[in-house]
Amino acid sequence: MAGSTFGTIFRISTWGESHGKAIGVVIDGCPAGLELSELDIQPFLNRRKPGQSIYSTPRNEDDTVEILSGVFEGKTTGTPISMLVHNKTQQSKDYNEIASYYRPGHADYTFDSKYGFRDYRGGGRSSGRETIARVAAGAVAIKILNQLGITFTTYTKSIGEISIDYSKFDKNEIFNNKLYMPDSEAAKLAGNYVVQMTKEHNSVGGCVEAIVHGVPAGLGDTVFDKLDANLAKAIMSIGAVKCVEIGDGIHVSTMTGFEDNDGFTMSTDNKVTKTTNHAGGILGGISDGSDIVLRATFKATPSILKTQKTVNKSGEDIEVSIKGRHDPIIVPRAVVVVEAMTAITILDSLLLNMTATLDGICKFYQA
Repeated sequence: MAGSTFGTIFRISTWGESHGKAIGVVIDGCPAGLELSELDIQPFLNRRKPGQSIYSTPRNEDDTVEILSGVFEGKTTGTPISMLVHNKTQQSKDYNEIASYYRPGHADYTFDSKYGFRDYRGGGRSSGRETIARVAAGAVAIKILNQLGITFTTYTKSIGEISIDYSKFDKNEIFNNKLYMPDSEAAKLAGNYVVQMTKEHNSVGGCVEAIVHGVPAGLGDTVFDKLDANLAKAIMSIGAVKCVEIGDGIHVSTMTGFEDNDGFTMSTDNKVTKTTNHAGGILGGISDGSDIVLRATFKATPSILKTQKTVNKSGEDIEVSIKGRHDPIIVPRAVVVVEAMTAITILDSLLLNMTATLDGICKFYQA
């Protein structure tokens, strides 16, 4: 099975299945000399781990990370960093029934079509549990980016039809509610909505918004390796994401050129800046020095107790009610996953950009 590696210089390879012994990641291309321990990784994994609220699956895993290689005496060595998280409370018997049919909205049918075989225990590689590996790698990328003054504000923008009010935006509120919404009133409404849908044996989707501060101008390449194209691939690779937007996103189709264009001006410190940021910090596939703004839209969790129609492997029409431990909404736990994949992409672009000009290469080697 191909497709488990992402990145060019800062490259990650994830491995493991939802109901296997462990989930893990190997990071290649991390610079030597970065102070790193499990304590740097664990807070990020805690943001996505299950069993923390009524809005997530009751599967209760501690998701404790172990660093197996690439770190010596508290610093990265420049060699591959291998990390793993053991699966401890998987209940594979919950999935025995689905081995004989295809769950609506899942990858069961497509995996069978491609490989003629699938790991039906929680979806195997297509499970959201694979994102543990992405988050662990993203924590390393974020630590490097933070040292360069690049920071993240990532949160739940909307759940169902309930969206935050930007006039009530409170960054400190993001971690005050289990939905990670920066608007306390919207969080209460959204929480009630999720509870109601759960009572009706249903699930809901939503949108995650990420804002990246401090990204320098000049990251990304033209044509096929545009920064926004690479970000879109990174975010779309997260299970259940059905749409990625940069800047004003789909709303640009309703705007005129005069409304959508970002004007340029000189700042007080004699630097080129923009008067607005409709483009979301990227022009022509290259960062322009403004905040990068992106959104990821997630579909509702497909595993629900509500009766649905499907077919079994014998080609018979049947009706099913999906049993097991599932999230009524995955959006809150996906916030940190979006942040991680964004960070990995931007760090990789930064490292690639070091060879963009001869002056840059000479400056590095002749300093």
